[in-house]
Amino acid sequence: MNTLNQYIESVKGEFDSITPERKQLLEKIAAFVKEKQANDQIANLTLICTHNSRRSHLSQVWTQVAARHYGHANVFAYSGGTEATALFPSAAEALEKAGLQIKKLSHETNPVYAIKYDENEPAIIAFSKTYDDPFNPQKGYAAVMTCNHADANCPVIPDAERFSLPFEDPKAFDGTPQQQEKYEERCRDIARELLYTFSLI
Repeated sequence: MNTLNQYIESVKGEFDSITPERKQLLEKIAAFVKEKQANDQIANLTLICTHNSRRSHLSQVWTQVAARHYGHANVFAYSGGTEATALFPSAAEALEKAGLQIKKLSHETNPVYAIKYDENEPAIIAFSKTYDDPFNPQKGYAAVMTCNHADANCPVIPDAERFSLPFEDPKAFDGTPQQQEKYEERCRDIARELLYTFSLI
Protein backbone atom coordinates (compact mmCIF):
# COMPACT_ATOMS: atom_id res chain seq x y z
CA MET A 1 0.00 0.00 0.00
CA ASN A 2 1.51 3.31 -1.00
CA THR A 3 1.47 6.51 1.02
CA LEU A 4 -1.51 7.99 -0.84
CA ASN A 5 -3.62 4.88 -0.27
CA GLN A 6 -2.70 4.93 3.41
CA TYR A 7 -3.75 8.57 3.59
CA ILE A 8 -7.06 7.83 1.85
CA GLU A 9 -7.88 4.92 4.14
CA SER A 10 -7.05 7.05 7.19
CA VAL A 11 -9.28 9.89 5.98
CA LYS A 12 -12.16 7.49 5.25
CA GLY A 13 -12.10 6.55 8.91
CA GLU A 14 -13.12 10.15 9.73
CA PHE A 15 -16.44 10.25 7.84
CA ASP A 16 -18.38 10.26 11.12
CA SER A 17 -16.81 13.63 11.97
CA ILE A 18 -18.58 15.34 9.04
CA THR A 19 -21.53 17.35 10.35
CA PRO A 20 -25.09 16.60 9.16
CA GLU A 21 -25.21 20.07 7.57
CA ARG A 22 -22.10 19.41 5.50
CA LYS A 23 -23.35 15.96 4.55
CA GLN A 24 -26.48 17.57 3.08
CA LEU A 25 -24.30 19.75 0.82
CA LEU A 26 -22.19 16.77 -0.23
CA GLU A 27 -25.26 14.64 -0.97
CA LYS A 28 -26.41 17.25 -3.51
CA ILE A 29 -23.11 16.97 -5.38
CA ALA A 30 -23.33 13.18 -5.26
CA ALA A 31 -26.84 13.39 -6.71
CA PHE A 32 -25.54 15.46 -9.65
CA VAL A 33 -22.96 12.77 -10.45
CA LYS A 34 -25.52 9.97 -10.03
CA GLU A 35 -27.89 11.67 -12.47
CA LYS A 36 -25.15 12.05 -15.07
CA GLN A 37 -24.21 8.40 -14.67
CA ALA A 38 -27.84 7.30 -14.94
CA ASN A 39 -27.99 9.04 -18.32
CA ASP A 40 -24.62 7.65 -19.48
CA GLN A 41 -23.13 11.15 -19.45
CA ILE A 42 -19.77 12.46 -18.28
CA ALA A 43 -19.93 14.29 -14.94
CA ASN A 44 -17.73 17.39 -15.13
CA LEU A 45 -17.18 19.39 -11.95
CA THR A 46 -15.42 22.77 -11.82
CA LEU A 47 -14.28 23.70 -8.31
CA ILE A 48 -14.32 27.49 -7.98
CA CYS A 49 -12.73 29.93 -5.53
CA THR A 50 -11.88 33.60 -5.97
CA HIS A 51 -8.17 33.35 -6.86
CA ASN A 52 -7.96 29.68 -7.94
CA SER A 53 -4.86 29.33 -5.77
CA ARG A 54 -5.69 27.18 -2.74
CA ARG A 55 -9.07 25.64 -1.90
CA SER A 56 -10.28 25.20 -5.48
CA HIS A 57 -7.07 23.36 -6.46
CA LEU A 58 -7.21 21.14 -3.38
CA SER A 59 -10.86 20.42 -4.15
CA GLN A 60 -10.16 19.66 -7.82
CA VAL A 61 -7.45 17.16 -6.92
CA TRP A 62 -9.47 15.38 -4.24
CA THR A 63 -12.56 15.25 -6.45
CA GLN A 64 -10.55 13.45 -9.12
CA VAL A 65 -8.80 11.18 -6.63
CA ALA A 66 -12.07 10.31 -4.87
CA ALA A 67 -13.90 9.59 -8.13
CA ARG A 68 -11.23 7.16 -9.27
CA HIS A 69 -10.86 5.62 -5.82
CA TYR A 70 -14.53 4.63 -5.91
CA GLY A 71 -14.36 3.47 -9.53
CA HIS A 72 -16.18 6.32 -11.27
CA ALA A 73 -14.36 6.59 -14.59
CA ASN A 74 -16.64 9.19 -16.20
CA VAL A 75 -16.03 11.94 -13.63
CA PHE A 76 -13.60 14.77 -14.43
CA ALA A 77 -12.59 17.61 -12.11
CA TYR A 78 -11.42 21.10 -13.05
CA SER A 79 -10.81 24.31 -11.14
CA GLY A 80 -11.07 28.02 -11.73
CA GLY A 81 -11.55 31.38 -10.07
CA THR A 82 -13.25 34.68 -10.58
CA GLU A 83 -9.67 35.82 -11.33
CA ALA A 84 -6.41 33.98 -12.04
CA THR A 85 -3.32 34.17 -9.81
CA ALA A 86 -1.14 31.07 -9.18
CA LEU A 87 -1.27 27.79 -7.30
CA PHE A 88 0.09 28.66 -3.86
CA PRO A 89 3.18 26.55 -2.99
CA SER A 90 1.89 25.52 0.45
CA ALA A 91 -1.18 23.96 -1.15
CA ALA A 92 1.06 21.90 -3.44
CA GLU A 93 3.21 20.90 -0.48
CA ALA A 94 0.14 19.72 1.45
CA LEU A 95 -0.82 17.49 -1.49
CA GLU A 96 2.70 16.07 -1.62
CA LYS A 97 2.53 15.31 2.10
CA ALA A 98 -0.68 13.39 1.40
CA GLY A 99 1.17 11.17 -1.06
CA LEU A 100 0.57 12.76 -4.45
CA GLN A 101 3.45 13.33 -6.88
CA ILE A 102 3.77 16.89 -8.13
CA LYS A 103 5.96 18.07 -10.99
CA LYS A 104 6.35 21.73 -11.91
CA LEU A 105 6.19 21.96 -15.70
CA SER A 106 6.89 25.68 -16.10
CA HIS A 107 8.37 28.53 -14.11
CA GLU A 108 6.44 31.67 -14.97
CA THR A 109 4.48 33.62 -12.35
CA ASN A 110 1.50 31.26 -12.90
CA PRO A 111 3.28 27.92 -13.30
CA VAL A 112 1.73 24.74 -14.66
CA TYR A 113 1.90 21.62 -12.48
CA ALA A 114 1.32 17.95 -13.23
CA ILE A 115 -0.21 16.16 -10.24
CA LYS A 116 0.02 12.38 -10.38
CA TYR A 117 -2.18 10.25 -8.15
CA ASP A 118 -2.17 6.87 -9.92
CA GLU A 119 0.44 5.25 -12.15
CA ASN A 120 -2.28 4.21 -14.62
CA GLU A 121 -4.15 7.52 -14.76
CA PRO A 122 -3.12 10.74 -16.55
CA ALA A 123 -1.79 13.48 -14.33
CA ILE A 124 -4.06 16.32 -13.27
CA ILE A 125 -2.91 19.53 -14.97
CA ALA A 126 -3.08 22.39 -12.47
CA PHE A 127 -2.61 26.11 -13.04
CA SER A 128 -4.58 29.16 -12.00
CA LYS A 129 -7.31 30.25 -14.40
CA THR A 130 -10.77 31.78 -14.44
CA TYR A 131 -13.68 29.36 -14.17
CA ASP A 132 -14.71 30.05 -17.78
CA ASP A 133 -11.22 29.46 -19.21
CA PRO A 134 -11.32 27.40 -22.45
CA PHE A 135 -9.37 24.68 -20.59
CA ASN A 136 -12.51 24.05 -18.49
CA PRO A 137 -15.89 22.64 -19.54
CA GLN A 138 -18.28 25.28 -20.85
CA LYS A 139 -21.71 23.73 -20.31
CA GLY A 140 -23.50 20.94 -18.48
CA TYR A 141 -21.07 20.94 -15.56
CA ALA A 142 -21.35 21.39 -11.80
CA ALA A 143 -19.96 24.71 -10.56
CA VAL A 144 -18.90 23.98 -6.98
CA MET A 145 -18.13 27.13 -4.98
CA THR A 146 -15.39 26.37 -2.45
CA CYS A 147 -15.33 29.83 -0.85
CA ASN A 148 -18.05 32.21 0.25
CA HIS A 149 -16.47 35.17 -1.55
CA ALA A 150 -16.63 33.45 -4.92
CA ASP A 151 -20.16 32.28 -4.20
CA ALA A 152 -21.26 35.83 -3.40
CA ASN A 153 -19.32 37.55 -6.19
CA CYS A 154 -19.39 35.06 -9.02
CA PRO A 155 -21.98 36.03 -11.61
CA VAL A 156 -24.72 33.69 -12.73
CA ILE A 157 -23.01 30.85 -14.56
CA PRO A 158 -25.02 29.79 -17.61
CA ASP A 159 -25.29 26.13 -18.58
CA ALA A 160 -24.07 24.88 -15.19
CA GLU A 161 -25.58 23.57 -11.96
CA ARG A 162 -24.31 25.53 -8.98
CA PHE A 163 -23.42 24.14 -5.55
CA SER A 164 -22.03 25.87 -2.46
CA LEU A 165 -19.30 24.01 -0.56
CA PRO A 166 -17.23 26.63 1.29
CA PHE A 167 -14.07 25.75 3.20
CA GLU A 168 -12.08 27.98 5.57
CA ASP A 169 -9.19 29.73 3.85
CA PRO A 170 -5.71 28.59 4.98
CA LYS A 171 -4.39 31.89 3.59
CA ALA A 172 -5.27 33.40 6.97
CA PHE A 173 -2.20 31.65 8.37
CA ASP A 174 0.27 32.68 5.65
CA GLY A 175 3.47 33.98 7.21
CA THR A 176 2.75 32.41 10.60
CA PRO A 177 4.42 29.43 12.31
CA GLN A 178 1.19 27.46 11.72
CA GLN A 179 1.16 28.03 7.94
CA GLN A 180 2.03 24.55 6.65
CA GLU A 181 0.11 22.83 9.45
CA LYS A 182 -3.06 24.73 8.49
CA TYR A 183 -2.64 23.94 4.78
CA GLU A 184 -2.30 20.25 5.62
CA GLU A 185 -5.35 20.49 7.89
CA ARG A 186 -7.42 22.10 5.13
CA CYS A 187 -6.17 19.54 2.59
CA ARG A 188 -7.37 16.77 4.88
CA ASP A 189 -10.75 18.45 5.49
CA ILE A 190 -11.33 18.68 1.74
CA ALA A 191 -10.14 15.11 1.12
CA ARG A 192 -12.49 13.80 3.82
CA GLU A 193 -15.58 15.52 2.43
CA LEU A 194 -14.94 14.67 -1.21
CA LEU A 195 -14.13 11.05 -0.47
CA TYR A 196 -17.38 10.91 1.49
CA THR A 197 -19.24 12.41 -1.47
CA PHE A 198 -18.08 9.70 -3.85
CA SER A 199 -18.66 6.96 -1.29
CA LEU A 200 -22.38 7.75 -1.72
CA ILE A 201 -22.43 6.98 -5.45
